Amino acid sequence: MGETARVRLALIANPHSGTAPAPERLEALLAQDGAEVHATAIDELTGAEGRGLDEEGLADAVRKLSAPGRPQRVVVAGGDGSIGPAALLAAEIGVPLAAIPVGTANDFARATGLPLDLRAAAALARSPRASTRHAELAFAGGRPFVNAASAGLSVVAADAAKPYKPRLGALAYAVGALRAGATASPLRCTIACDGAEVFAGGAWQVVVAATGAFGGGSEIGGTDPTDEQLDIAIVPAGSRLALVRRAYGMRTGKLTRQGDVAHHRGAVIEVQIAGRRGAFNVDGELCPCNPPRFDLRRGGFDLVVR
Repeated sequence: MGETARVRLALIANPHSGTAPAPERLEALLAQDGAEVHATAIDELTGAEGRGLDEEGLADAVRKLSAPGRPQRVVVAGGDGSIGPAALLAAEIGVPLAAIPVGTANDFARATGLPLDLRAAAALARSPRASTRHAELAFAGGRPFVNAASAGLSVVAADAAKPYKPRLGALAYAVGALRAGATASPLRCTIACDGAEVFAGGAWQVVVAATGAFGGGSEIGGTDPTDEQLDIAIVPAGSRLALVRRAYGMRTGKLTRQGDVAHHRGAVIEVQIAGRRGAFNVDGELCPCNPPRFDLRRGGFDLVVR
């Protein structure tokens, strides 16, 4: 037996993710060196639409993952939208989470320095000697997420990118962003951090961030994964031509350095959007967020890292 013989892994697999391999291949890669692997499809834990876990559903999912024996590590193989629910389950069980990025954009892996190669990610996930570090786990109206929840241009862009994902992969987000910039209208919104109003007016984009990564390689910049606070970046309404500068700021991770972009932090962030029911792009997945309230899980979760 090799060094992984004593490691019991609970694998949460999303076979619908952009580059997901067959579940059998994942299990074989994780079981190398003798690791014990028990796989469960994410739909069995979060429901067919993966919209989150209420109190009863969370307890049931923990029981399912622990039925073969309490795992020493939860492993999630999926896109960014799969990581939040898996992180919540790992935290509830009290074990670290390892992530195998097999989505379209894999923004979380890029933001946290995790390997993008399938074999390398599996080797890290099964290694008992791997290090861990704290990571923040946020909630968007009760739905767990790890990167960002955004409204405005990003929602239009994500919807426009959908048809291009199978052919273009992460480049589909760029196509979606171009279409959004040409057709979308600004939001009218009011935003509060920890109960205090920080913004009221028109905005092209509102991003509530943990890591701050989103949209296939973009990020807002200025986030701190250890401060137990969420960040929010608000791109004010203005000239459509100025969106080129906004796009550059996001691609270079310097959006919050642009002087007219409002940047605030808080443990609880509330976003009210006039005339809309709170559709948000949450870690790459479009979903309702009612009420549009964002907060953090105290203590976050432990992430397996290189």
